[in-house]
Amino acid sequence: MKIYTKTGDAGETGLIGNVRVPKDHLRIDVYGTLDEATSNMGLARSLAGAQRTREILLALQEQFIHLSAEVAAASPDIAAKLKQHITASDIDSMEKDIDWLQERKLADKGWVLPGACPAAAAIDVARCVVRRAERLLIKLGREEAVRPELFRYLNRLSDLLYALARYEEREFILQQVREGVKARITVGDTAPAGLKCLDLEAARAICHAAQEKAGSLGIAIVAAVLDRGGNLLLLERQEEALPVSIQLAQDKAYTAFAVRKPTHELNAAVQPGEPLYGMQHINSIPLTVVGGGFPLKVGTEILGALGISGGTVEQDLEIARQALAAAQRILSA
Repeated sequence: MKIYTKTGDAGETGLIGNVRVPKDHLRIDVYGTLDEATSNMGLARSLAGAQRTREILLALQEQFIHLSAEVAAASPDIAAKLKQHITASDIDSMEKDIDWLQERKLADKGWVLPGACPAAAAIDVARCVVRRAERLLIKLGREEAVRPELFRYLNRLSDLLYALARYEEREFILQQVREGVKARITVGDTAPAGLKCLDLEAARAICHAAQEKAGSLGIAIVAAVLDRGGNLLLLERQEEALPVSIQLAQDKAYTAFAVRKPTHELNAAVQPGEPLYGMQHINSIPLTVVGGGFPLKVGTEILGALGISGGTVEQDLEIARQALAAAQRILSA
């Protein structure tokens, strides 16, 4: 069977039911726009890194086959004879997906800057096309009968695509963090020429400097030091330090090592609407934006990381900075 039929050469096409209409007929415009939307969803699916994103998009594309067929039917009677239709259960399923995505601590709905990653950008394009299809369907509904479920479906779909794009952006960023950590873990513990290796003796000296400063402030702390591979080298807890500080000090050090920045500088990036919103709530990796975590650097070389916990954020920062000054002296040749 040939792809070209020549039946549309005069500017007409056929609806389901063997009815010929002009190609710029409003009904053709609606299902042509739906075709554009599902094509963008397919592009997004081919680019998506998250398995859940691919699953949701594939399910939506399969539903679009039935949605487009109903819109392409010449009359409600013909549409009713189709084997499958968009139903209330499809809308309920989308709402469950939206709820699941929102449980992942995504950015609040609002103005966004699309393009954080290719898949999310394609989903955002699909969302805009769905909104256009919805407007065209409303216009068609003023002239011909359209089932209410179709309006509800498209309206809910744009919400789902918004949430899905934000989820894919976040998963993309987290994967970059994971890959960065893995890459640095392979570096090993050998210090570059001219720098002292961050060994156990050096780690103890850094912790001692932190404890001295904590004593002057009248508080007890936990200090965690990671080596050049991102592994825990030393964890010291003063007797009166809060138990919660044991894990928090390690999380601060890990985060500073993973992102190569002090933890307090990440706070702006995890606010609603920002690219790392919700990062600190990911249970699979120990990330935090609480101040007190610092990379241990000499010049531009990262030799490990330090995490301090026990006081207020301001106190932890003050203690950590004194320990960093000691680290500079200890680790420099």
